[in-house]
Amino acid sequence: MANWGISSGSKSTESVTVGFRIPYYTHWGQSLLVCGSEPVLGSWNVKKGVLLAPSHHGDELIWRGSITVPSGYASEYSYYVVDDGRNVLRWEMGEKRRLVLPEGVKDGDVVELYDLWQTGSDTLPFTSAFKDVIFRRSASLGIERPLVVLQNNLDEIDSVLIHFRICCPSIEEDTAVYVIGSCSKLGQWKIQNGVKLSHGGDSVWHADCVVRRGDFPLKYKYCTYGKAENISLEIGSQRELSLESSKSQPRYIFLSDGMFRAMPWRGAGVAIPMFSVRSEEDVGVGEFLDLKLLVDWAVESGFHLVQLLPINDTSVHGMWWDSYPYSSLSVFALHPLYLRLDALSKNIPNDIKHDILKAKEELDKKDVDYEATMAAKLSIAKKIFSLEKNSVLNSSTFQKFFSENEEWLKPYAAFCFLRDFFETSDHSQWGRFSQFSKEKLDKLVSIESLHYDIICFHYYIQFHLHLQLSEAAGYAREKGVVLKGDLPIGVDRNSVDTWVYPNLFRMNTATGAPPDYFDKNGQNWGFPTYNWEEMSKDNYAWWRARLTQMAKYFTAYRIDHILGFFRIWELPEHAMTGLVGKFRPSIPLSQEELEREGIWDFNRLSNPYVRQELLQEKFGESWPFIASNFFNEYEKHHYEFKEDCRTEKKIAAKLKSFVQRSLLEDENKIRRNLFDLLQNIVLIRDPEDAKKFYPRFNLEDTTSFMDLDDHSKNILKRLYYDYYFHRQDNLWRQNALKTLPVLLNCSDMLACGEDLGLIPSCVHPVMQELGLVGLRIQRMPSEPDLEFGIPSQYSYMTVCAPSCHDCSTLRAWWEEDEERRRRFFKNVVGSDKLPPSKCVPDVAYFVLRQHVEAPSMWAIFPLQDLLVLKGEYMTRPATEETINDPTNPKHYWRYRAHVTLEALMKDRDLISTIKNLIRGSGRSHPLLVEANTSSSRETGNTTTEKKLVSGEALTAQLKGVPQRESLVVS
Repeated sequence: MANWGISSGSKSTESVTVGFRIPYYTHWGQSLLVCGSEPVLGSWNVKKGVLLAPSHHGDELIWRGSITVPSGYASEYSYYVVDDGRNVLRWEMGEKRRLVLPEGVKDGDVVELYDLWQTGSDTLPFTSAFKDVIFRRSASLGIERPLVVLQNNLDEIDSVLIHFRICCPSIEEDTAVYVIGSCSKLGQWKIQNGVKLSHGGDSVWHADCVVRRGDFPLKYKYCTYGKAENISLEIGSQRELSLESSKSQPRYIFLSDGMFRAMPWRGAGVAIPMFSVRSEEDVGVGEFLDLKLLVDWAVESGFHLVQLLPINDTSVHGMWWDSYPYSSLSVFALHPLYLRLDALSKNIPNDIKHDILKAKEELDKKDVDYEATMAAKLSIAKKIFSLEKNSVLNSSTFQKFFSENEEWLKPYAAFCFLRDFFETSDHSQWGRFSQFSKEKLDKLVSIESLHYDIICFHYYIQFHLHLQLSEAAGYAREKGVVLKGDLPIGVDRNSVDTWVYPNLFRMNTATGAPPDYFDKNGQNWGFPTYNWEEMSKDNYAWWRARLTQMAKYFTAYRIDHILGFFRIWELPEHAMTGLVGKFRPSIPLSQEELEREGIWDFNRLSNPYVRQELLQEKFGESWPFIASNFFNEYEKHHYEFKEDCRTEKKIAAKLKSFVQRSLLEDENKIRRNLFDLLQNIVLIRDPEDAKKFYPRFNLEDTTSFMDLDDHSKNILKRLYYDYYFHRQDNLWRQNALKTLPVLLNCSDMLACGEDLGLIPSCVHPVMQELGLVGLRIQRMPSEPDLEFGIPSQYSYMTVCAPSCHDCSTLRAWWEEDEERRRRFFKNVVGSDKLPPSKCVPDVAYFVLRQHVEAPSMWAIFPLQDLLVLKGEYMTRPATEETINDPTNPKHYWRYRAHVTLEALMKDRDLISTIKNLIRGSGRSHPLLVEANTSSSRETGNTTTEKKLVSGEALTAQLKGVPQRESLVVS
């Protein structure tokens, strides 16, 4: 936050001219204005703000304006980009600027503010990931001189007081900041004679000095001076300050110089789902308290970040389907799966300790047994609860937790009770409790109710989950490790949130994704889409509460499917697949527009196109049976679906009845062929407005399209391209700028967006504008002409990774496709030789090194990809290490690491290899609090390290072959 001047003594009535100056390039029809908290700046009404005037100054476009104010004037202000009607097109990110005029200025004096536009990336050092974790030592520095206090008085007539201000978020202890420059007052480039800055709080350093007008133009730079007498000068060209010709020359210049220009900070992290962690202490699944040991391993290995998948309760079905971590039962409640049982009490009886030990042994399996683990944990937790419920529920710690969380905790506990009582989470089946009300809730959770103990048990579980995750999160902060969470795009249709806030969801729809890298047929996640119009009425309170809750534990988060905040792929509730959907919001094709283009037969284009030859082709000899049971022949050789099978869900239900009666054999194949016919359309008619249409995705692949005349084909292809790639951009940009800033402003977590898939052209500019970090997966390049991404060309504002939870691991990807493996070896490694058929450690090392050396802010690696650095961890089939298969909506999320955290902590070879890989790339790494006691930790010359350095296997293969980048470390 900019905060200028001093504020002391008595105020005079003298008038002062305050000038605003900011360089900014605009497009035609755009202007800049300044708006602030005081009436002279519009009282935050942009329409009444001060419009600035542009002029060229060298290569820069400078915007200027001025106001006249009394001395002692104070105001907040910010800059905006507006159109000719003063409608806001763009605004600065970060905190509002603060102006407090210096005392004692003379009547008619001019104070000029030299500002720089505040971008989203400028706010990153003030996120909790950096401020409270990575740069926490810098953030704890005391205030030497408040920003509102100047050092010097301006007495000389022919001089100017310049106030320098710079943000240095990563300053080390006992390090000073100086400004040095071309004039004598700035030391003539000698640091010992330069101006030393004082810390003003929030990583801002400032100083002022009086400079003679004859010394202008000034050239200067900021630098740091450490206790070891090491000097670090800003990178880049010299900064310049000129006194521009004008009638009124300034006597005070306040420089807002943005960030200290250093090499961009870069770090590395490890990603693993909470359920995939394995330790010697857990029961069947990774637990929150395991994070402490994972953090220790991360610090030892040089990682600044640990990334998890969503950890909210998903107990919707009471079976293994609930292993899907993105289908939340509650966006506030934590998952009981991750509870550490023996941490529930210090006084656990021996018989219960025996139960815990027995469960630990029985559930120590290759993969997660979701149902057995949940049953064991809840059963044992109930025994402990029955012994200590009174002492815990009456404790001040619990009472504080309850008072801070009761708004979501009460409905969650009531929902869990009703779910178990009615044996379903489908709240439409709950009779008089189907409709949520505050009065019904109060009765359900009343202390007088017969089931109060059951309600309190759910309170108890959430309380202990909160304590355990808070302990792990606090430990990560202390160790300098960012804990990164995951914000799912949707909630389960049968969830606490849809029960309590049904108006916030479009319950007759489903959320998914159009065909992309993950699934050529599209995806249907089943979540209801959001009613953004309704959410906006209370300024997105549900989202704000959700992010506030998340920030209690995490200092960074991944926004799942960030494209959904621009537009969401919306499907009808009766759909089972994800192909025949439309974007919401979007500008449809109107009937009038289509008719102008010569398109008239809307029933032909929007109804399934089914001809007899299609039925014969798909069903062979069985086609008469299929036709008679699923279709009506409305004219010769033309068919339409019967009323009882006009949706995917109706078809599936009817097929199920035939299979049960042994009338059909290959149910899956028949269902797929029937779905193909149901999807054989060109246009999707809007169910809410019959005169609006949406082009079916990949419409050219349908026989309905192929059978059209050439004129209609050309028209529809042009309209298709316009709908998907042109006409929506401004609408989607505006939609994102309404919703995403709400998320970003309601917490100080570092926000990263998962921007994979079909990316509209407006997405990356908006993410850049808002300071959102994107995601780059090498096998899914955003450039259409590339098969493999080039990590060395990634932008700084990205996370790069060789794989993620939604695709196969590096090892599985390498081994599953021989031709692709050869292309990668030729085009990326630079070898015409035959690549290894297995992803040997040297291959993994090459790929990981590409990523750690990338310009990306973060390089984050799935644990499975790191374990490939050591051959002994590759005994398990690679396909078993995949977290998720996006093509399977009923995938069982159950992968567990086959090595414990304790064993990883003892594997000095692997730790040393990873640590040296990270340090050699120039990425930052956490400082070890305690010195290593083992000499092997210091040398780095481990067996694994030597094998990778020598790279014996690949050296033989690559000998004499020209290489752009060697696969081995020299």
